[in-house]
Amino acid sequence: MIKRKKTKLVNIGDVKVGGFSDISIQSMTNTDTRDVKKTVAQIKALEDAGCEIIRVAIPDLEAAEALKEIKKQIKIPLAADIHFDYRLALKSIENGVDKLRLNPGNIGDKERIRQVVEKAKERSIPIRIGVNSGSIEKHILEKYKRPTAEAMVESALTHASYIEEFGYDKILISLKASSVIETVEAYKMMSEKVDYPLHVGITESGTEYAGSIKSAVGIGAILLMGIGDTVRVSLTCDPVREIICAKEILKSIGIRKFGIEFISCPTCGRTEIDLISLANEVQDKCKHIDKHIKVAIMGCVVNGPGEAREADLGIAGGKGEGIIFKKGEVMRKVPEQNLAEELIKEIEKL
Repeated sequence: MIKRKKTKLVNIGDVKVGGFSDISIQSMTNTDTRDVKKTVAQIKALEDAGCEIIRVAIPDLEAAEALKEIKKQIKIPLAADIHFDYRLALKSIENGVDKLRLNPGNIGDKERIRQVVEKAKERSIPIRIGVNSGSIEKHILEKYKRPTAEAMVESALTHASYIEEFGYDKILISLKASSVIETVEAYKMMSEKVDYPLHVGITESGTEYAGSIKSAVGIGAILLMGIGDTVRVSLTCDPVREIICAKEILKSIGIRKFGIEFISCPTCGRTEIDLISLANEVQDKCKHIDKHIKVAIMGCVVNGPGEAREADLGIAGGKGEGIIFKKGEVMRKVPEQNLAEELIKEIEKL
């Protein structure tokens, strides 16, 4: 069983992050934030997929102004991604965002930082300090020679101190590198130093296939240490795929439960039915079912009711036919062409 570290609890809108709250799932839009219609449409698609916090880029004042209308049309908490211009942070707060993502050190002198922190404090808006391996300050890079875990941690602690100086502690921290090893080490080090909630992810992880694997290894390793309060899988693809991947990571290590848990064998020379197509069909037609049950789709009797006996329901293929079983007990034989349909009927009965 994973023993999670207890961190400070903060509220991002109506989502609790930290403490022993559920590990929440985040994503970021890739639309032009100034285009309210497109941005809202993408956020709604992400909401439907299970996204719980959404971040949008704020490159200029027009984008900051758009937040007011975006906020009215969505259900999940809205975070503003700010760089360099403290006025964008102030306007974002004014227009109703639930969280800021920024590095205080790159928005100007202490007076500007103070203005942002005081405004955030007025509305209890958390600030996430987001350190990426590519955004570490020059003097820290010179000290460590390259973007190491130690360099990311020092950068994040420095930025946190700017906020703490003005008496505010609704802080979250992220330390993302494209290197899995450096990222895991950075989160381990930071977790030993602070009690702030940690937002976990691997930055620039890649396209959907490679990036999902890289993210699963990195995020999974961090979560298995009991570290992490909220996650984002960063993929070069439709952000809805980020949500699907994040849910599968959390499901795979038993941290959260989302819908049906499918298990299926990789097939081998004993398989005499088209198991790959069958597995994909059942999974696709059952993706709307939110009940937590385990369904096994197995290629033969070796991997059927025996190895998959813990499944609530399952099928095992034979030659031109298969059996449907429930908790390891055979229910009936079914012709291959009817296996998917009959299994889906049994799933819906549950």
